[in-house]
Amino acid sequence: KTLYNEMAAGNLPLSPFELPEILKRKQSKKGTRKHKRLKGRSIDERPDIVDLRTEFGHWEADTVIGRKSGKEAAVLTLIERVTNNYLAIRIPGKNSESVMAAMKELHAEYGERFSSVFKTITTDNGSEFEEFSKIEAWGSSVYFAHPYSSWERPVNERHNGFLRQHIPMGVSIEKYTSEDILRFADELNSRPRKRLGYQTPEELFDAFLDKLYIA
Repeated sequence: KTLYNEMAAGNLPLSPFELPEILKRKQSKKGTRKHKRLKGRSIDERPDIVDLRTEFGHWEADTVIGRKSGKEAAVLTLIERVTNNYLAIRIPGKNSESVMAAMKELHAEYGERFSSVFKTITTDNGSEFEEFSKIEAWGSSVYFAHPYSSWERPVNERHNGFLRQHIPMGVSIEKYTSEDILRFADELNSRPRKRLGYQTPEELFDAFLDKLYIA
């Protein structure tokens, strides 16, 4: 983001075409539109510890679509901010019912430990997250990014871009099975990361779960 701001201010000898990712960024913080109603607690209320990326259990969520028109399958994505462990779940449609059904499956998987794994979730303000605040009944805290401010969920946005290597924009997600989507996420989670000391998100996430279940 700093690089983009410096270029926009004319402080770098670069053009937008030399930084392809900037062309995808339609909104800046200064240009945030605020007329859209938040669906729950604002990201402004989120604890500072989340920004530090030192405590496990803080997630970002979004949905990925194939075609922009028509009712079809989508992908619910969640990423843990410390380990970069990425979940991608095929859902029947980009709607609240599908999102909540997927979250209920996750809750069933982790049971009473759900709120320890998912301490907070920061999500988009799209209509598919209309009922997402109900997850707080399971002990997790839910926060909503400001409307049209995808930069407030940078880790999730970046990994959704990686998912596009497997699911190009404009290609229907109906072409992919649930197993395909899980395999794509597994491939991302098995990549060693410099930021993680060349460990993989999967290794770090499994290590955390081991400690949690032993405790």
